[in-house]
Amino acid sequence: MNQEELIRNAFKNKSWNEIKTEDSWRIFKIMSEFVEGYEALARIGPSVAVFGSARTKPDNPFFILAEEIGYKLTELGYGVITGGGPGIMEAANKGAQRGKGKSVGINIDLPFEQSANPYIDNDKLINFDHFFVRKTMFMKYSQGFVVLPGGFGTLDELFEALTLIQTGKIGKFPIVLVGKKYWLGLIKWLKETMHAEEHNIGINDFELFSLVDTAEEAVKEIDYFYTQYLLSPNF
Repeated sequence: MNQEELIRNAFKNKSWNEIKTEDSWRIFKIMSEFVEGYEALARIGPSVAVFGSARTKPDNPFFILAEEIGYKLTELGYGVITGGGPGIMEAANKGAQRGKGKSVGINIDLPFEQSANPYIDNDKLINFDHFFVRKTMFMKYSQGFVVLPGGFGTLDELFEALTLIQTGKIGKFPIVLVGKKYWLGLIKWLKETMHAEEHNIGINDFELFSLVDTAEEAVKEIDYFYTQYLLSPNF
């Protein structure tokens, strides 16, 4: 019987008093996800995470753009890490595979989505139950974030990275937003409302990310960052 089966059995047929300790037992499942993630990703090497919507179709210009970004990152020797699902994630993994680079998928088990895309290396698909464990893997094992148009999940990952860098909890790494038309409304609100009116962020915080339109520009931002800073993998 493996560790996950032992944990599941521990939750069966509980009394009311036993239910109160459920959170304490759950920590072992969480620990096992961290251990499995660390062991798998520590062997990958320097990689860049590509984020974006799972709903983006193959004929969408951003799907084509994400594939080209994945391909060009492998030309520079980076692996590509995605959330492992369809849409932008599939496109970036497809580009990495086309470039014969490392193609990693950090998938999340959801009731309505998402199955892993077919362009992830067979030995580099990792599945998680908990979003916060999965996000820790992105932060720890990515040397940069490339963020294409997406929904709440994409924004969650973007703002977590910005928060951790802003507060000095992790070292600075390049964050590149792709698609000026998509992102300019958000940036305008950040500058005019969050910064200028409410003073909730500083003007220097806008230096934590860059905004581009093309695959060439996105990859150049990553490469330029590491011409100034010695590339030091986080593991």
